[in-house]
Parts: sequence; C-alpha cells; structure tokens
Amino acid sequence: MAMPNEGTRRRGGGDGYDLVIVGSGSAAFAAAIRARDLGARVAMVERSTVGGTCVNVGCVPSKTLLRAGEVRRRAELHPFDGIETRAGAVDLRALVAQKDELVAMLRAQKYEDLIEYYGIDLIRGSARFTEAGGVDVDGEVLQGSAYLISTGAAPAVPAVPGLTEAGYLTSASALDITAVPGSLAVFGAGAIGLELGQFFLEMGADVTLLDILDRVAPYEEPEISEAMATILREQGAEIHAAARIVRVERDGHRRMVVAVVGGEEITLTVDEILIATGRRADTAHIGAEAAGIELDERGAVVVDAYLRTSNPHVYAAGDVTSAPQYVYLAAQQGALAAENALTGVDARMDMTALPRVTFTTPQIAAAGLGEHAAIAAGHQVKTSVLPLSAVPRALVNRDTRGLVKIVADTDTDNVLGVHVLADGAGEVIQAAVYAIAFGLTTADLARTWSPYLTMAEGLKLAAQTFSRDVAKLSCCAA
Repeated sequence: MAMPNEGTRRRGGGDGYDLVIVGSGSAAFAAAIRARDLGARVAMVERSTVGGTCVNVGCVPSKTLLRAGEVRRRAELHPFDGIETRAGAVDLRALVAQKDELVAMLRAQKYEDLIEYYGIDLIRGSARFTEAGGVDVDGEVLQGSAYLISTGAAPAVPAVPGLTEAGYLTSASALDITAVPGSLAVFGAGAIGLELGQFFLEMGADVTLLDILDRVAPYEEPEISEAMATILREQGAEIHAAARIVRVERDGHRRMVVAVVGGEEITLTVDEILIATGRRADTAHIGAEAAGIELDERGAVVVDAYLRTSNPHVYAAGDVTSAPQYVYLAAQQGALAAENALTGVDARMDMTALPRVTFTTPQIAAAGLGEHAAIAAGHQVKTSVLPLSAVPRALVNRDTRGLVKIVADTDTDNVLGVHVLADGAGEVIQAAVYAIAFGLTTADLARTWSPYLTMAEGLKLAAQTFSRDVAKLSCCAA
C-alpha cells in the first residue's frame, strides 16, 4: 500500500512510534488509519480480542439477534387478512452460532485484516502508562511522540445486595446464552435494556423491565417514552418505572428481585436477571495516575475540546471518555485525535446533529435537541408531533404505532431536533441530520421532495404540520 511521504510524520526517538494506541476498537482503528495516512508509525496494544465492543459484543451481534426476534414476532403476529403464519420453538443455540459466524467474518474484514494492510504494529498484552513516560506492555516499554487511550467501556453493574451471589447476565453475556429463559428481569430501560428486553420477549420469555427513572427510554422525548411503553405492554412486558431495587436473592435455580415501586415493596421471581444500567469507562488498568491523566468521578478520561487529556502528550477517544457511547462517534473522535496529535491542527468536533438509534420494534431515532434541552439552551421553541396514523406508509403497513416530533426555533424556524418512533426510524433520521447540520428550516423541509409511501415522508408531513392540518390534505399535496 502506498503511504504518504515519510517526511510528513513526527517521529519518536530511536525506535519510538509516532502514535501508540491503547485499545483496538473503532476509535483505535480510525485513529490508526488516519495516522498511517499521515505517514506515521503506529503501534496498537490490545490485551483481549481485536475489534472492541461493537463488532464483538455490541452493535453487530445484538442487532442481528434483534432482527431475528423481529422476524419471529412478525411470523407470530401480523396484521394482514388471508395469510396464515406461525412462530415455532426457538433454537437459540443455532441462532447464536449463526451470530458468531457473522461476528468472526466482520471482525476479520473490518479489523484484523486491516492491521497488515495499513502496516500497524499490533502488540499483544496489557498496557500501563509509566511515570517515566511511555507505555509498559507486560514489561516492554513502548515510546511514542503521542499516545491515544481508546480502551472503551464495560457494562456497569449496580451495587445491589445479593446480585453477585445470585448471578446475572450483562449486555455481552446475554448474547451468548443458548436457551431462552422462561422469565427475565431487566435492570434498566434505556436503549440496551429496551433492545435486549424486547428481543427475549419476542423469543418467548416473560420480561419485566425496571428502571430507577420515571419512564422507559428516559432520555428520549416524553411522547416517545409513553408510546414505547404502551407498545411493550401490548407485547406482554411488565414495566416498573421509578423502581428502586433493594436486593436480590437466590431461590434454587431462580432469582428473587425485591424492589420498591411507588412506595410499595414488590417481589419478582425470575429465571434470569439482565443488567442494562449503562457502561463504565475501562480505565482501571491503564495507569492513568502515573501519567498525570485526569479521570472523572465515573472513571472516564477527561479530555478538552481537542480530545487532549491533562497530559499534553496523551489523547483519548471513544467510550473511554464521557462522550455519548456510539461507535460512529468513537471512530470520528479517533481520527480527529490522531490528526490533532500528529499535526497540531487542534480541530474540534461538531456534535450538533449527532444521531442515535435504538433498535427496538419499532425503532427509536433522534438527532439534535429535545424540546426541554432546546429551551434550556436558550431557544424559543415550537414543536410539531405527528402520529403515524397521518403517514400513508404506516397505514399501508397496517402499523401506525409511533410518531414524528420536530423541535424548531420559533424566531428563525430552524430545525433544532427531530425524534422518530417508527418502523425504519433509523433510516428516516439521516435526512434530519442533514437538515440540522446545514441549518434548514421547517419551511425548507415542508417544501423538499419526499417520495410517496415512504416512512421518510413523515418528516415532511411533520414539517407541514407547523403551518396547516395535514389531515385535510390530499396525498402529496404541498
């Protein structure tokens, strides 16, 4: 592979590297690729499986299983007359084996094979920063002109009495079990809890969701949280919001969960417990204190706007920081950190239009600001909330569960945020990203082309709702 002129890179002394990267996930590889494009010599240190969370135990394996759950649910229950389908027993062992094949293929294609292609030095072992400078990898010290911490995050387990003794699943280990539990209590009703909770619900388990906050999907718009809770209850889930888990006890092969809900103590007896209470930065082993690298109260690496840590030679990117934990953000941060470290350009990242998707059925997607966040940011706000019953695609799908919400600035009409609960919401939200990123107004969206009988038309219709009653419009009327 032809690389840029070697003279463009900044070298460490002797056999030192230009960039030493601790970790091998999305942020690490994006940084390594950018650094090699700049002609830098790069070392990557990994103590476990190459590829990080997303491809191994996160996005890829979970989303293929979620798709399987959706397929089973549709076979079991669909809205069309004259078509008879059924969902048989689930062979979870076979499904997990198929998932593992996909993970291995993508890990090779998107990570392992790129190490040789880009000429990255992969060093196996545990890395710790030293007081004298450099990174100690099981006794061998690596020197670099700059360093990048990209060790990611691991499931955060709450300190609930009896939980460790009773045993539990995490978002990673839940993807490897080979039999569907008869019943499951999910601690946490954010994105991970909703996705995996619904998956096991669709596989035939009895599922109870518990969250310490007052609603499911607590960081989404209230309208979306309410609609998603209704959908899950209709599918058979039990939901306890504002729930404080007091203790867990082992009862033979089962677990007893004691919680306080609405001031009253309840007891749930389940086969398994799934912990979905977030992820915590993986920094315990890196020797941050020795290198003068500041961590916050949750153990995340503190970085400035340029992704530089309190040690000017060390940068950090991805889930190991306090940034939102999305793989695409981690990758962008990794590339930016490498560029800043090696060229000194001090570029910043604009997250104004950052999207997110929760892969439930239907999907939850959002970009930009929510209503309350926009008000807190000083905007005079107007909103439109369009039920999917007003979207022709949803009508022909015979599935009108969901909505489209637009948050806009009253004075400028600029789109500040878009929030969607719908089949294919993750595809719809990309148009919203462009609208927010390039300063479009709701009037711009209302005038923009949108193909008929697509879910994306819901975005146009929601924009039109600011100025008229779309229920009184003919199909595609402007």
